Amino acid sequence: LPTILPSMSFQEIIDVTQIYSASGLLKKEGAIGERPFRAPHHTISSAGLIGGGIIPKAGEVTLAHHGVLFLDEFPEFRKRILEGLRQPLEDGKVTISRASMAVTYPSSFMLVAAMNPCEDTFYGLAASDFECTERQRVQYYSKISGPLLDRIDIQVEVPKVEFRDIISKFEGETSAEIRRRVICARNRQLQRFKGKKIYCNAHMGSKELKSFCQIDKEG
Repeated sequence: LPTILPSMSFQEIIDVTQIYSASGLLKKEGAIGERPFRAPHHTISSAGLIGGGIIPKAGEVTLAHHGVLFLDEFPEFRKRILEGLRQPLEDGKVTISRASMAVTYPSSFMLVAAMNPCEDTFYGLAASDFECTERQRVQYYSKISGPLLDRIDIQVEVPKVEFRDIISKFEGETSAEIRRRVICARNRQLQRFKGKKIYCNAHMGSKELKSFCQIDKEG
């Protein structure tokens, strides 16, 4: 994903560099010029993912600001921790409250989550090759709440890829080719939202949706 996203703007570079500097993660090279890509393990704590501590520190949702937060084995994260993603996904920021203070960190990131169809990783093969029942599959999906799923705009079920397809000599698009399309799309969005302090479709509110996403009678 980082290889197909457009380069950060000057302001985004400043934002990300300030976050990493305040978190003590800034390297000697100085300013951070590449979009963050964070991929925490599913055993991470709430403070590690969302932020926290006696003296509130930024979590992964803030370290992924202007970049990508990748959560593999999505249902394996504790449900209470996943629910903490709702505010940053909705507002692009996260507030950590303590008895003596409340700190708000920026957290506008692209969430990419991956999961197996059920706990049995062989689901999707021939019926004789796996033991996962439909009930077990539903239970596995239920680890992710409806309100959280509502905040994930695109959900794609990927079928099993045959070995012959993996070793095929068919050449797909390069990251550079895809990146050019992404940049064109981002430029159109910047033009569309000019003067509105909105930089991509994900930042639209209900007012912008009514203005820019009207559906005609033909659908």
